[in-house]
Amino acid sequence: MKVVIVEDEITASDNLKHLLNTINVDIEVLQILDTVKSCIAYFSKPIDASLVFMDIHLADGLSFEIFDHVEINIPIIFTTAYDEYALKAFTVNSIDYILKPIQQKELSKAIIKFENLTNIERTTKPDITALLHLLQEQKKTYKSNYLISHRDELIPIKTSDIAYFYIDTGIIKLVTFAHKVYNIDKKLETLEKELNPEMFDRANRQYIINRNAITKIAHYFGGKLIVNLNPKATERIIISKGKAREFKDWMNS
Repeated sequence: MKVVIVEDEITASDNLKHLLNTINVDIEVLQILDTVKSCIAYFSKPIDASLVFMDIHLADGLSFEIFDHVEINIPIIFTTAYDEYALKAFTVNSIDYILKPIQQKELSKAIIKFENLTNIERTTKPDITALLHLLQEQKKTYKSNYLISHRDELIPIKTSDIAYFYIDTGIIKLVTFAHKVYNIDKKLETLEKELNPEMFDRANRQYIINRNAITKIAHYFGGKLIVNLNPKATERIIISKGKAREFKDWMNS
């Protein structure tokens, strides 16, 4: 199977490529595109791909703008951190819609769906109502509480009371809006999958932050951003240039 990846985050495209190769070593990534402009140029010509994985927020706009300029007849699987575009996605030849962070199990299901559609030469669109119901079900799986072991006690903490998580010398710390700090025996990668992406964002390698903890965002050199939090973080939280646009879109959603 030959695929094209449309994604403006290098780490995200690398992760998707790795997951695809883990699922099936015969999957070949022909091209990785990161802008609306490059997609228009690429899809204007005949290509040999059978499937496209497409993020919605690209470096220079929303991927839906691509379809105003070129027609893409290849099946598309959208990958995004936001679920509000689901209805619109299925107007442009989409067969599935995966919420970030992408999990191997969900990606495998999407590929199986593509293979089944291909094998039986099915041309109808998936049931949008059923898909939206599935997205809602996925939302319900996010953690609402954490039970923290602290000294001789077990303390329940609501996720809505958590301002941010961060790594401190290899230990994951949980900071509440009440300025309480606890150790939590989990990896940031695990927490990222457990938390609702509408409320929490993996700002960088060290921090996962609650949008309600953000007090100010400032421009930094090289297209980066600096984020100020309340409670105040022990170090500057810097958003990379590659992630800056997605972060601003997340804050503006």
